[in-house]
Amino acid sequence: MSTTTARPEPAIWPKRTKFLRPFSGKISIKIDLRTVVITAILAVITVCVALWSLTLGSAEGSDIPLDRVFGALAGNESPSVTRIVEGRLPRVLVAVFGGAALALSGAIFQTVTRNPLGSPDIIGFTAGANTGALMAMLVFGLGYNGATFGSLIGGLLTGVVIYLLAFRGGVQGYRLIVIGIGVSAMLTAFNGYLLVRARVENAAAAAAWGQGIFEQLRLKDVIPVVLVLVILIPALTYFTPNMRMFELGQDSAQSKGVHTERVQVYLMIIGVGLIAVVTAVAGPIAFIALIAPQVAMRITRSPGIPLVTGAAVGATLLVISDAIARTLLAPVQLPVGVVTTALGGVYLLGLLIVQSRKAGS
Repeated sequence: MSTTTARPEPAIWPKRTKFLRPFSGKISIKIDLRTVVITAILAVITVCVALWSLTLGSAEGSDIPLDRVFGALAGNESPSVTRIVEGRLPRVLVAVFGGAALALSGAIFQTVTRNPLGSPDIIGFTAGANTGALMAMLVFGLGYNGATFGSLIGGLLTGVVIYLLAFRGGVQGYRLIVIGIGVSAMLTAFNGYLLVRARVENAAAAAAWGQGIFEQLRLKDVIPVVLVLVILIPALTYFTPNMRMFELGQDSAQSKGVHTERVQVYLMIIGVGLIAVVTAVAGPIAFIALIAPQVAMRITRSPGIPLVTGAAVGATLLVISDAIARTLLAPVQLPVGVVTTALGGVYLLGLLIVQSRKAGS
């Protein structure tokens, strides 16, 4: 009589994937250990840079020790120090929450279009939001408060126009990107026309705002960004399973029972809302929505874009960019968009070099 030992079945999930069953095994939660660890590291980096940024002053001798920053946040410091920290806090909070919002918006469009260039600042939604803000400031004379509403309206209207132009029995990613680039070019030209026709002082203020400027942010400006995140993140979570189906292609998503046209519309509304509110508050900020999702996917080695990690990358990149913009040429403060554009250029150049080496090997 012979005995045979059964060979263990190969694991379906990789070793880095674990399942948590917190409620007596009734609910199973799948987590990726590498993604969780990287996201936690990014969160720690973001908090550390944010606190360090609160200590930095743009003028010589205006730096504040970290312990006094903690004291000001706890309400135990002198009124003068508390006033300085409260003046710096809005830009740091907008950088953190705004960077996360930009990254989530980029992740939505890159997933739906199945293209790493499917970013709202490439497709034209950022340019549309900028057009709405410039119209409010330069044509209707509504100032920065009017620019907030103008940016939201401009971004949403641009999304509607691009979707209608790209719709041909559905919206294909390639068509959406090409039409979006064309619309973005026309809007950029129109924005230049508005600046040329405006009075010099108004054009200078609008041009500075158009590069993404955090210097004039107040605590009230943080509220719209946080409010939009609180509203749209649950909506994005609800549509995430259907959005993941787009990674397999639109036809595959339809075969899985996904109503692709309806889901596309909902996801575009969410993505445009996220990008428009940041543009409305802080001005157009280039390349964060383009870079953050791709960086998150590469450092986690995920087949798709991890949304939480992407948001963490966006927050980290923007808070670092803001700190650089404040200190690089101090006491002169650069628009944060200048720094993010430089980072985007380095990223695209590095990506081109990597792709050329792969093609040559």
